[in-house]
Amino acid sequence: MPVTGQCYCGAVRFATAEDPQTVAYCHCADCRRWTGAPMPAFAAFAIEDLRLNADVTEITHASGVARRNCPACGSPLTARFPYLPDQIYVPVGLLDDAKDHPPVVHCHVDAALPWVHTDDDLLNENGSARDTLGLSRK
Repeated sequence: MPVTGQCYCGAVRFATAEDPQTVAYCHCADCRRWTGAPMPAFAAFAIEDLRLNADVTEITHASGVARRNCPACGSPLTARFPYLPDQIYVPVGLLDDAKDHPPVVHCHVDAALPWVHTDDDLLNENGSARDTLGLSRK
């Protein structure tokens, strides 16, 4: 079954025929600032599998993370991390079937806001969790 989604205004839609390779919460300041969420969740897909219906400019900041936002509404769309070169990350909240893709790990827990408390049994990783994220759940 395809995984589909869209930005807030619907100008940019995306689709893939593959399930996410992994889904993760991220507690780093960079992802918090980009999404405006205290612990955003992201679904990882193989770069070649994710298709967007529009050309969207990618911006790379000093951290080396390449991000795309909707040019119409500003929604965060995708992020690519230099240490995970074969994956592209999409905020889970943009997925049409977000309820079907729960996170399996917390990344950058060492950077979590002090008032964010989780009571789940998910794996907690300090730092990027690149080894965990680079593995497919398939």
